[in-house]
Amino acid sequence: MGIDKKYKRIISLVPSQTELLVDLGLEDSIVGVTKFCVHPKHLLKTKTVVGGTKNIKTDKIKELQPDIILCNKEENTKEIVEACQQIAYTHVSDIFTLADAIDIISLYGSFFDKKKEADKMIHELESKVIDFKNFIHDRKSRKVAYFIWKNPWMVAANNTFINHLLELNKFENIYSDLERYPEVTLETTKQRKAELVLLSSEPFPFKEKHTAKIKEHTSNSTPILVDGEYFSWYGSRLLKAFDYFKELHSRI
Repeated sequence: MGIDKKYKRIISLVPSQTELLVDLGLEDSIVGVTKFCVHPKHLLKTKTVVGGTKNIKTDKIKELQPDIILCNKEENTKEIVEACQQIAYTHVSDIFTLADAIDIISLYGSFFDKKKEADKMIHELESKVIDFKNFIHDRKSRKVAYFIWKNPWMVAANNTFINHLLELNKFENIYSDLERYPEVTLETTKQRKAELVLLSSEPFPFKEKHTAKIKEHTSNSTPILVDGEYFSWYGSRLLKAFDYFKELHSRI
């Protein structure tokens, strides 16, 4: 039995979900992606790019005649979702926890007749989570701020997938009393006594040059550059995330 003929032509507007599709063995069924769908790298050359995650070219999407369009509530705007719904069946994921991430892997397994592959991936992920929880068990909690943007300074706060993964790492988010991605100041970060300031590689590409400014304004905080994909991408990227987290803790 092959892929459900209803869903032979897939457009993914979510980078982490695009990677998941490929790792489930669905690369040949993908006809359209965003310019941010960089894993695997060759997709941007072999598939039609239909825009970004916040802006799309509806004419291109229509031309591709998709059977299904995959969106995400956080990555894509309401306007994008509504425009896609006028073109083809549109599924919108909403991911806050590992359980949600596992659910989307399972759902794609059902959607695209890849249940065996999805079940194998879920089993591997669950094993890695158990192993990491054993690894992290005796480590002390640390107060952190997780920056995603500058000018204005913005952090990941409560009710985000990033915050969920911070908690798994025993990182106490000093902005967990706030919601989603609030604007903050470096002075507030200092006042809240963050031990670590995690500077994400995305969506703003923090570099080494930014750590000096953080250190200057937060005094006792230690700024650390982190790979944002491992803190914010769900799906198959999570299979590599927990090894990355182990390495990160060894550096701290």
